[in-house]
Amino acid sequence: MSKLKITPSVIPNLFTALNMFSGFLSIIYSSNGNFVYASWLIIVAAIFDTLDGLMARLTKSSSELGVELDSLSDVVSFGAAPSFLLYKTYFYNYETAGIILSSLPLIAGGFRLARFNVQLVGFDKKYFTGLPIPSAAIIFATMVLSFYNNGFDKIFDYIILPGVLIISYLMVSKVRYETFPKFSSENIRAKPFHFIFIFISFVAIVIFYVKGLFFSFVAMILLGLIRHYYLKITNKTIRG
Repeated sequence: MSKLKITPSVIPNLFTALNMFSGFLSIIYSSNGNFVYASWLIIVAAIFDTLDGLMARLTKSSSELGVELDSLSDVVSFGAAPSFLLYKTYFYNYETAGIILSSLPLIAGGFRLARFNVQLVGFDKKYFTGLPIPSAAIIFATMVLSFYNNGFDKIFDYIILPGVLIISYLMVSKVRYETFPKFSSENIRAKPFHFIFIFISFVAIVIFYVKGLFFSFVAMILLGLIRHYYLKITNKTIRG
């Protein structure tokens, strides 16, 4: 009888599984009307998603299997879970149209992940083409945590639908979003604005808690759009 061989890839794959399980729990809590726990579990899933990549690099166990498993987990945690959360907190009011509209982050996120996988060369990238699906999910989760109280205020009738359409579009767009820069003196000198933004975001999160996280991600989306169209208008190319 052959012995079970445990490889270093078990560690990142465990975090990937925890990511998927967190998304599954989020759906359960949303179905039971506990939207606070459902939202936090999406954020927890994002933490596990970050850790699985970190562990894969530390253990030097990146693999095609890990990439595919990670994408499948992301579809659950950052596609299905936030879409169901949006439906239960807002879009249920619109019946069939609400089902279709709330499914857009799931569908766009699925296409986004599929495109990422077929375009992946190696395992380190300097930028993402299209808004990363975890970023979209965190925006929806923090929006619920910050502004939902047995319903959204009337002003959100003018915000949520356009927001869902724009974020869903950005996931499948060709707008480039840079990856999180590694902390080093060389990177700080090369990209000082990035680290200033990270510092301001950290301060905002400390002061304003979840709302600070929400507005930090909104600012990231807007800055990415501004940068994209500025470079397009001036016919400049994005380095990296």
